[in-house]
Amino acid sequence: MKSNNSPTTQSDTDTLWGVIFAVSAFLIWGISPIYWKALRVVPALEIILHRIVWSFFLLVPLIIIMRRWQEFILVFKNLRTMLILLFTAIIVSGNWLLYIWAVNADHLLQASLGYYINPLVNVVLGVVFLKERLRPPQILAVILATAGVLYLTLSYGEFPWIALTLAVSFGLYGLIRKVAPVSSLVGLTVETLLLSIPALVYLFYLDCLGQGSIFRVSLKLDLMLMGCSVVTALPLLFFTLGARRLYLSTMGLLQYVAPSCMFVLAVFLFREPFENAQIVTFVLIWTALAIYSADSVRYYRHSG
Repeated sequence: MKSNNSPTTQSDTDTLWGVIFAVSAFLIWGISPIYWKALRVVPALEIILHRIVWSFFLLVPLIIIMRRWQEFILVFKNLRTMLILLFTAIIVSGNWLLYIWAVNADHLLQASLGYYINPLVNVVLGVVFLKERLRPPQILAVILATAGVLYLTLSYGEFPWIALTLAVSFGLYGLIRKVAPVSSLVGLTVETLLLSIPALVYLFYLDCLGQGSIFRVSLKLDLMLMGCSVVTALPLLFFTLGARRLYLSTMGLLQYVAPSCMFVLAVFLFREPFENAQIVTFVLIWTALAIYSADSVRYYRHSG
């Protein structure tokens, strides 16, 4: 079975380009903490507001270039779709805010854990909301992941709320977006438009108070705040191009590139503490993901 975005037939060239696009997307997401760290002098909320506004201004030309303008306009003629996208906009902006705050508050290791367990959270959400039935390997993977979270909570003395909130919010975002009949690019453009209005109001308010960061500190900081749009839109575009050319199971395996990059950055570049309790937790999560991934590949091959 191929992804909904995949063509019925694939050439080796299509597959190669699909891998290049997908890996590029996940690499950008994975190394983006370096970018957010460079902006740590700006409050996380203000970074998110700029990310929303500048992303919208960048996404609109992409909509036109990729000939999605008609789809974009049709969204505003469907109240149900608009309400769904308003809800998902609130969820994804909350996810962005928590992620950037976690990165700049030296909790990147827990953020990477969140995106590692996200696929398993998706499985649980499918059972709860879509009444899907779990295969035995999936059940084992969920049990191992749960054991890892519980072990970290009991041994480390701190509930990994950042990881779980990131995983659940992103899982809910994906689940609800399935209901909205729009592409990823158009959906994100509408979401950023809906959020840009309150974001601009608050940024203007900060500027009136003399507390806004843009056009007050340095040209470099101004360009980096505007550049949040590129960090947001470029990997999304690459992800969409990759998903069209690859099997769903292949995309599922490649998604671990992003949290793996985050993990390496957290431990080796930013020197976040990596103690025994965390080691055990990550080993349990990685084992769960290995079981889940092997089962997914086998399932899609048999059903293809």
